[in-house]
Amino acid sequence: MQTTHLSSLIRFVLAWMLGSSMLGGSVLTASGPAWPGFLGGDRDGWVHHFQPPAEWPESLNKKWQVEVGTGYGSPLVADDRVYQHSRQGDDEVLRCLELATGKEIWTQTYAVPFQASSGGERHGNGPKSSPILADGRIFTMSSLGEISAWDAKSGDRLWHRDYRSRFPKNHPNWGASTSPIVDGDRVVAHVGNDDEGALVALHVKTGEEIWSQGSDGAAYSSPLVVEIQGVRQIIDWNHRALVGVESQSGKALWEFPLPKYTSNQNMPTPTFHNGQILLGGENRGIYGLEPVIENGEWSVKERWFQKDVALDMSTAVINGDLLFGFSHYMKGQLFCLDTATGEVRWRGPGRSGDNVAFLSIPNHIVALFDNGKLQVIKATDGDLEEVASYQVAESSTWAPPVLLKRTLLIKDKTSLTLWSL
Repeated sequence: MQTTHLSSLIRFVLAWMLGSSMLGGSVLTASGPAWPGFLGGDRDGWVHHFQPPAEWPESLNKKWQVEVGTGYGSPLVADDRVYQHSRQGDDEVLRCLELATGKEIWTQTYAVPFQASSGGERHGNGPKSSPILADGRIFTMSSLGEISAWDAKSGDRLWHRDYRSRFPKNHPNWGASTSPIVDGDRVVAHVGNDDEGALVALHVKTGEEIWSQGSDGAAYSSPLVVEIQGVRQIIDWNHRALVGVESQSGKALWEFPLPKYTSNQNMPTPTFHNGQILLGGENRGIYGLEPVIENGEWSVKERWFQKDVALDMSTAVINGDLLFGFSHYMKGQLFCLDTATGEVRWRGPGRSGDNVAFLSIPNHIVALFDNGKLQVIKATDGDLEEVASYQVAESSTWAPPVLLKRTLLIKDKTSLTLWSL
């Protein structure tokens, strides 16, 4: 009996040290959310907890499916729960579901009477911003640009900030799409419209404004938190330029002008790798940029530029020293690019779709096309090499996927589905 109790204690301690709880093979860390927001904890698409199987299954097993409404927001996962921000009618809805079953734990509904402008109707009325979860709070941005904080356990709204009194239309033309990010006690987002706006930091507990930077209009891209030459900073691509802002104080550090040009929008989120920012714009190629500080002064060095592929709405990801993305040229094609030189190593077939949401795993890239196809490819610069392919939805899939240890969350046009590998 004593041996049995000792074994149980050892198993408990080991489980506590590993910080995990099991759900059908998936691991959720006790030290933090398994998937806290857009592109994961580091906003780079890297799935740290996933190891590719020796042999990928021929098909996936559907565990559950729940109608949640429209919108492009990423599902969030923490403590055996799934959170989804979406729209039903004139209301935006924040849901909390059991990860194992899809059973509803709580739902919060609030009116957001938004109507997409001409040209954006097919993308719906949002929300297009992905929420973020930190320290037991979920932060959402509505299609109107309102920022709210919610208690993840109870669903209670803790605070709400609306910048429409400062910026009469507090969102770009087709609705707010930037995903807030949290750094320490600050939740950071770009508010405003096409013509004017600001990058703001709000206190996570109160919503009080800590700092406000700039006057540029809001784009559809999302901010990053990075450290460059020992300085922790927010990288933000607004309507006019890519900027670096000190995270603690909001002080402007550097900028690289790359404005919206005619109908070419600033939409993808920049990628950061080895001190270099990889920035791609619609019909404007991809840049390799390196912010540097010399004698206390910041500047941005353009390391390379290539025009053979360009990013439209899709955000690219890193694997090794390679950038994998989706160019809108040739009516949509995957590509692989050398981050050191900007050389395009390969391009996939054209006419592949309108958008791809990427994840990066050891030696592989997971690509969710907007037509519901999930493709796993080798992370190699030799050529496009498919490892596995699955049809995970019958309707459009623009929201980012979430890959757990052995399960996969897919948000399609109106529903959320858990697939088992």
